[in-house]
Amino acid sequence: MLTAAICGDVFASPPVDSILAGIHAVTGPMGCLLIVTNYTGDRLNFGLAAEQAKSEGYKVEIVIVGDDCALPPPRGIAGRRGLAGTILVNKIAGAAAAAGLSLADVAAEAKRASEMVGTMGVALSVCTLPGQVTSDRLGPGKMELGLGIHGEPGAAVADLQPVDVVVSHVLKQILSTETNYVPITRGNRVVLMINGLGATPVMELMIAAGKAVPNLQLEHGLAVERVYTGSFMTSLDMAGFSISIMKADEVILKHLDATTKAPHWPVGVDGNRPPAKIPVPMPPSHSMKSDEVSLLYSNAFLMNTKWQSP
Repeated sequence: MLTAAICGDVFASPPVDSILAGIHAVTGPMGCLLIVTNYTGDRLNFGLAAEQAKSEGYKVEIVIVGDDCALPPPRGIAGRRGLAGTILVNKIAGAAAAAGLSLADVAAEAKRASEMVGTMGVALSVCTLPGQVTSDRLGPGKMELGLGIHGEPGAAVADLQPVDVVVSHVLKQILSTETNYVPITRGNRVVLMINGLGATPVMELMIAAGKAVPNLQLEHGLAVERVYTGSFMTSLDMAGFSISIMKADEVILKHLDATTKAPHWPVGVDGNRPPAKIPVPMPPSHSMKSDEVSLLYSNAFLMNTKWQSP
C-alpha cells in the first residue's frame, strides 16, 4: 500500500518540512505520488512540499481525495472532505505502483479511483481530544449524520434509529442521482467498505454490513463484488461507522485483490472468485411472515460472505 505516512498533531496537517522529509526519505527514480485528503491545510502544506521537491529535481504527483457525500450541492469553495474512501484509493495506487506502472499511470489510476467512491458517516458520540473535556454536542438517544473525521459537526442531528433505517438512509444519500456524487447506476458492480470510527465493536460493523449488502442488491440493483469491514480510518474514540461505495471494474478489483504486507488489510480468498450476482427478491408466501423472509436474506448473505468476501 503506502510507502510512508506523514502525520501532524492530532487533527492538524503535518508541517511542510515533515512532508518534504518524507519525500526525501522514500522517493526513488520512479518518483513519488502524494495522496492527500481534501482539507485546506493538507492541500496547502502538501502542495508547498511538492513544489519544493520538484524544484530539487524530484518527480512528484498529487491526487486529492474528496469522497464525502453528506452535504448536498452547492459544495462550497473547499469541496468534499476526504473520508474513508481514501483507504481504497491508497490500496489501488499501491498495487499499481507495485505492478511497475509509471508515476503518471499510478496517479491516473488513483485519480480514477477517487472519482468512483463515495462515503458518508454516522456517529453516536463525539470524539474526545486529548487533554480536553468530552463534548456534549450529542445528547442521549441522538445520532449525527455526515460528520467529519476530525470531529467537525455533521449535516444533521437526529433521533437514534434502527441500524437498517440508518444504513438505508446513508446508501440513498451516497447513491443519489440528484447529487450525482458517484457514477453508479443500477446493474453496476461495486465494492463496499464498512469502516469503524474508533469505538465501534466488530460485531456492530458486521451487523451494518449485513444490512448494507442486501440493500445494495435489492433496493439499488447493484452487484456487490467485495465487502471490507473493519476500523480503517478512525476518529479517536468516536462511536459510529462510515459506509463507502466504490464503482468496480476488473482493474479496480485486481488492484484491491493484490497481495500486500500492510498488517491491517483484510486477507483475500485464494483462487478465482465467481462474479457477484444481483438477486431477484423472492415474494413471500401467504404462510410466511415478513420477519422470516428477512431471515432468509440474512442467512443467504452470511453464507455468501464466508465464501467470497475478504
